[in-house]
Amino acid sequence: MSKISKHVGIQIRNFRKNRGLTQEQLGELVHLPQSYIGGIERGEKNISLETLERIIETLRIDPSDLFSGYNFTDSQYEKSKLLDSIHVFLESCSHKELILIKKLIQVVVTEDNSENKK
Repeated sequence: MSKISKHVGIQIRNFRKNRGLTQEQLGELVHLPQSYIGGIERGEKNISLETLERIIETLRIDPSDLFSGYNFTDSQYEKSKLLDSIHVFLESCSHKELILIKKLIQVVVTEDNSENKK
């Protein structure tokens, strides 16, 4: 298994899970068996660009999202997964809710930074 296949597979798994899809559901949407999706996510399958394009379109991600962080550590994969799950959640928020969430984030980060400086 190549390093890039493993990386892309981990990224696909993270995006799929953050969108609440099972391997079987993703497989149905991209016309592939669940076992093949599992092989992709484990980095065991070399997939065509056509298949990759169907997965990208189904997960509603940018192709670069699959390749960013190619040399991630385990903690960086977890951070990337968490950021994507937040993004998926925020997409369903109204403009007013997003403004409030932004203010809350600014308060939390500012407070955390001032605590760390003490």
